[in-house]
This record gives sequence, structure tokens and C-alpha cells, in this order.
Amino acid sequence: MRAVLVPLDIDPSPPAAGSRLHALEGSAMGTDWSARLMLPPGLASGIGEDLRGALQQELDQVVAQMSHWDGGSLLSRYNRAPGGSWHALPPQFFEVMDYALAVLEDTGGAYDPAAGALVNLWGFGPAGRYDQAGFYAPAREVVAAVLAERRGRRPRLDRDGRRLYQPGGAVLDLSSVAKGYAVDCLALRLEALGLPHYLVEVGGELRGAGLKPDGQPWWVELEGVPDTAGATVAQSVVALHGLAVATSGDYRRYFHHAQRRASHTLDPRTGYPIANDVASVTVLAPTCMAADALSTALTVMGVDAGLPFAEERALAARFLLRDGGGLREVHTAAWRNLLQ
Repeated sequence: MRAVLVPLDIDPSPPAAGSRLHALEGSAMGTDWSARLMLPPGLASGIGEDLRGALQQELDQVVAQMSHWDGGSLLSRYNRAPGGSWHALPPQFFEVMDYALAVLEDTGGAYDPAAGALVNLWGFGPAGRYDQAGFYAPAREVVAAVLAERRGRRPRLDRDGRRLYQPGGAVLDLSSVAKGYAVDCLALRLEALGLPHYLVEVGGELRGAGLKPDGQPWWVELEGVPDTAGATVAQSVVALHGLAVATSGDYRRYFHHAQRRASHTLDPRTGYPIANDVASVTVLAPTCMAADALSTALTVMGVDAGLPFAEERALAARFLLRDGGGLREVHTAAWRNLLQ
């Protein structure tokens, strides 16, 4: 069984005659990245290495600004800054924070870029990790204390001045949006260089545009749930033609706690890992930043609240729900409209 998704708007313009397929790859953000693109004829020899360097530079800038793993990043310096301080944001960081805080407001707190204290508490941050010796799941009173502290420590964005306020103790974690944004940076860099036919990927999140030499779009197999034997969910492939895709899943990083799977996806409103039977949510969107953040938000909201939220906003989303030993699949109307 196979499901095929195709965007509603197709630009049939092919690559220039004589274009050749070129592949680039590297490492960043604790994972691998890759790019496949059509190079028009007449480009100088060695251009591929120049392109690889340009794309690596884009990713290195995102890391330098938004990594919570790099103690020298702008984000890490903000997290350590004293209360009452304002921090000027470069354009990239500002764009991500502006979007992330908008999603925070839109979801009623189901998505929160300042949930880093909870992430660290549950062992999913850069230190004291859940898979290291000596880790214990936090006691209920500890979770309650962290939640109470966070209520009075909300970052505030001055959009006119492009600066971020540190109230004291606010801990940013942009891991659910920065990787998607990095994918967009790769895409926009290629487009700025006059290369409109590409497929770019960072750690499994992708964005594509244009066509391959044979006139076909960039076909991508969507991520499934690897730990569910006997599931009857159809394998899905999508034509990433002016689209990006991201998946949030409870199977990537987790441990068992109180006879449940304690996933790295936390509900910032309760302080606990999600417990709503969502195995994964995949979102298709024009930008990977949006797909990344919204897949996380919908995972936290669960299908009961997340499905109507997505429907109201015409989001193309797929929920995979744990149902006994298998999976149950739920789609939005926008997702079904892409099915061929």
C-alpha cells in the first residue's frame, strides 16, 4: 500500500539544457546535511566545492547563534545572562524567535521556545542526559517548582529594536525550529545563487524546488514509525516541489518512566513528556521552519486539539497514533487534497 502526495501548484520549467546533477554533503548541528541540485552548463570547474563551503557557512551561522549544545553560541550566552538584560539579535536569530513566539501564542503554550529548563530537567539537554549513568526522572515537586519558576521568567521580544529581554533564568531551546530554519537557509542560498532546482536536507528535514533532469520532481519517502511491528499504515511519498517536510516522533529519544514512554517531546504546559498516544506528526509547508515548529506543536496538542487547530489553518498534517500494537493514521483535509 502506497500513498503519493503531489503539490497543487506545479512549475513545469525544467533545468537548463545540459544541466548536471550534483551532490554535496557535510556535518552540522550534530547531524548530517546534504544537497542535490542541478548545475547549469558552463559553470567553472571546482564550483561544487565552493557551493559546499557556502552551504556549510549558512549552517555554521545558525549553530553560532542558536545552538544550545555550543556553550559559546548567542543562545547559550543569553541563557546565562543576568536578569534585566537586553540582547541584540542578528537577523537570523530574530526571525526564528519572532516566529517561535508567534507559534507559542497561537498554540496557547503547547509550543514554547523557552522550555529549556524542562528539557534539561528531563535529561534531553546537553548535560545530565537520560542515557547517562546517574540520571533519575524528576520528582513531581521538582517539576512543579520548575513550572512555577518559568511563569515569571518569560523572554520578551522587542520587535522594533530587534532585541530579546532576559528576565532572569529564562532558558531558550530552539531545537524544534532551528534545524528547519537551517534547511530554509540552504534553500534560499541556492536560490540566491541562481540555482532553483534542488533538494536540501538537514537531519531528515527537507525542502525541495524545481525538477530533476528527467522532468520529475524530487520524490521523498516520508518518515514512518520504526518501532511498530505489523502496522498497516501506507508508505507515503511526496513530491517536494516548492514544499518542505518535517516529522516529530516519540521514538527518537525516550526512556521508560512509570510504565510509559517518556519522550523528548515535552508539554510545556504540564512539564511532562507527552502522553497522548501520538507516535509522530508530519507537516508539509512552504518553509521547513514552519513544518518543524508546527509538527512539534501538533504532537504536543494531540489529535483531539491538534487536528481542529490544523484544519482551521489549512495545514497539511498527518498524525500517526499508537493503537494497541499498531498505528492509526489521521490526516487533515489539506493533506488529503495532496493525495493522488
